[in-house]
Amino acid sequence: MENNSKLGTPEQLRDPNYTPPLASAIPLGIQHVLAMFVSNVTPAIIIAGAAGFGFGSNSPDFHNLIYMIQMAILFAGVATLLQTIGFGPVGARLPIVQGTSFAFIPIMIPLVAGKGVDAMAALMCGVMIGGLFHASLALAIGKIRFALPPLVTGLVVMMIGLALVKVGIQYAAGGVPAIGTPEYGSMKNWFVALVVVFTTLGFKFFTRGILSVAAVLIGLIVGYIVAYFMGMVSFAKVGGAASFALPNPFHFGFEFSIAAIIGFCLMAFISAIETVGDVTGITRGGAGREATAEEITGATWADGLGTACAGVFGSLPNTSFSQNVGLIAITGVMSRTVVTIGAIFLIICGLIPKVGAVISTIPIEVLGGGVIVMFGMVVAAGISMLAAVNWNRRNMVIFAIAISIGLGLQLEPGALQHLPGTGQVLLSSGLLPAAFIAIILNLALPEDIDAEQTEEMSGGMSGRPQDK
Repeated sequence: MENNSKLGTPEQLRDPNYTPPLASAIPLGIQHVLAMFVSNVTPAIIIAGAAGFGFGSNSPDFHNLIYMIQMAILFAGVATLLQTIGFGPVGARLPIVQGTSFAFIPIMIPLVAGKGVDAMAALMCGVMIGGLFHASLALAIGKIRFALPPLVTGLVVMMIGLALVKVGIQYAAGGVPAIGTPEYGSMKNWFVALVVVFTTLGFKFFTRGILSVAAVLIGLIVGYIVAYFMGMVSFAKVGGAASFALPNPFHFGFEFSIAAIIGFCLMAFISAIETVGDVTGITRGGAGREATAEEITGATWADGLGTACAGVFGSLPNTSFSQNVGLIAITGVMSRTVVTIGAIFLIICGLIPKVGAVISTIPIEVLGGGVIVMFGMVVAAGISMLAAVNWNRRNMVIFAIAISIGLGLQLEPGALQHLPGTGQVLLSSGLLPAAFIAIILNLALPEDIDAEQTEEMSGGMSGRPQDK
């Protein structure tokens, strides 16, 4: 916990419009950036890797990977400014940090898998149109919350994590390009990844304050240093990266894609509810009050428009970052000026391609150690949300059917081979069918399913013999 006596009175620290002394506000703002930095750039690296470009020192598309990292940093800053400063009805005017969303990765991977840079045009179509649809949800956000109780949101968050844990293991073993070679899964690769995992755990549980909050970042730095001394880091491409560059509109082009549009629009519901939860968490934890309708609506507008704007320039969807909600609880500082300073820092870094080039030198095995922890925490967050569910027989049936079909399709996408391409892309993520089934069943099934009915469905697992 920070020494808050020098920052302001308790009333001032709970006021989003209060500005602490700059000598304290600047490091607090950078602290917010450190807490989210790794999570923010990771989706860009994962999508580039899934598409099959940017990796390897001889890759002709290396500059596109650097560009995606640069845009992830830049538009996290831009979207954060939309939240903190606001523009008309847009923005919650609260200390909300925006960053690239993990939630969309399971639906983005099938859209780009193995298709190279050319697949990014259709993906950006989804980001832009999905972002505009997300923004429009601000008009009805209060009316759709009833359809997404903890049973649904917890299941969706858990499914996001389950869809991503495979990526963490692949990265730790050497990455998709190494599959089928003797290097894949070597002890050298696993050693570096495990250094990151154990360093992260050490700082997360045996330190306090920013050292604990930034544990993943510290773990990656330690792993990076170890990998450097093991000869796994190359700076060959850093020198060629520009020192300053402006974003390029429609960098990857624009290609109309029904699958991308449907996928991003459906996920917008989940992302919008996630943001509502973060806004509520910030006002409760930082100001000791409930969020107002204007704050929730403004946050949803900023979420969607930030995403649409990012898509225009070749970046991925943005959402509010929950780890920064926790950081506000740790520091006790509710000032939106502090987060605005962090956003400006992100924008400056996003205009310097050399920053992206340095990040791209992180060996994939090092990143694997970090994402194993991050994606595992996503699964754990989903389970934590499910803990609030009343596990009666009705809810158990809904959960069972949704996860069986969703996870099953994710593990066996070949079962969808007779569907059109759009259907395969949307369903093979497992995430969308699980969410759809959970939402529909939750709305359709009566609250009091007969006990004997669910006993039959469970096959008498309680040990009671079933009637024939």
